[in-house]
Amino acid sequence: MVVDVVMDQLDRVLGRIGGRFTRSEPRARAREYVCGLVAGLERKNGWTLAEQAGEVSPDGMQRLLRWADWDIDGVRDDVRDYVVEHLGEPDGVLIVDDTGFLKKGVRSAGVQRQHSGTAGRIENCQIGTFLAYAGAGGHALIDRELYLPEPWIADRERCRRAGIPDDVEFETKPRQAMAMLARAFEVGLPHAWITADEAYGQVKYLRAWLEERDAAHVLATKVNDLLTTADGSEVRADGLVEDLPERAWRRLSVGAGAHGPREYDWARVPIRSGCRAGRGHWLLARRSISDPTEIAYYVCYGPRRSTLLNLAWIAGTRWRIEECFQQAKNEAGLDQYQVRSWRAWYAHITLSMLAHAWLAVSKTLVAKGELASASRT
Repeated sequence: MVVDVVMDQLDRVLGRIGGRFTRSEPRARAREYVCGLVAGLERKNGWTLAEQAGEVSPDGMQRLLRWADWDIDGVRDDVRDYVVEHLGEPDGVLIVDDTGFLKKGVRSAGVQRQHSGTAGRIENCQIGTFLAYAGAGGHALIDRELYLPEPWIADRERCRRAGIPDDVEFETKPRQAMAMLARAFEVGLPHAWITADEAYGQVKYLRAWLEERDAAHVLATKVNDLLTTADGSEVRADGLVEDLPERAWRRLSVGAGAHGPREYDWARVPIRSGCRAGRGHWLLARRSISDPTEIAYYVCYGPRRSTLLNLAWIAGTRWRIEECFQQAKNEAGLDQYQVRSWRAWYAHITLSMLAHAWLAVSKTLVAKGELASASRT
């Protein structure tokens, strides 16, 4: 039965993280917390999770997040390893993006009025920067950082009240992305490409950092990004494609969307010169079929043999992290927390990522027809 696969995987992933807890009580409560996150409760907070676990108050759940002695970053690494064990492949894609968590008040770590891509406007919120892993069999979140705006870092007393360590310094979201990618590189996580939207792709120091590490990437960029051509001149992204002949464009599908195949017209232009042997640089353009004036741009670096379809497919992979956010929020309580401290945010988000990874892997096993073998193991 499907439930056998799901519960078997819960035992496996919780067994993997068991050594990160110094005492049995928080270890057992972490299991109840994760089960509560996926239990279909209307709201998933300390009270409701405690009631689901048969506890009379939320104190134990709050203690798990705020003070209990367990290695939160160690669990993060275990989640990553669990995802890669089941979904990893040499052609995997690492995806960077951020998401907002709407909040009231001014005390929650990192909260302030700032632009939330989730809401599509400026809201009082926290922002989390995330790294997702996508393979042919599925996708899941594998790393996270809480974005702390500069006014927060400038007010150390406010940081201390929110439990933010004194040694935490201001980092832009692209630098948080670099830190998460560096962790993935350090453990040799199997992947072939990296992709992100233009909030990251337009940042030239991030692109240079990736190229220094020979990390192939397809990163969205802004229309007026100045790019170096093969002859050494600088031209805006839109200027490089505006005179392309119609034969340079190819209609390609980059996967199924909510309303059918996601088809666009695609073209690419070689840029820069003097890169590593066997590597190439391109500007990739994606044109809307219904409105040809609507064009998105991507800066690409990777194997010289990469085809237009390769690059377009990687660009289209970015939607998977959006799906991760949607699934993790709807099914694993990613955004349903009532904590204020820096540590508690990381604790909740990490356990929610674990819950989402558990569901993603279980779904993959069932889809691959491994229900019987997983149940017997």
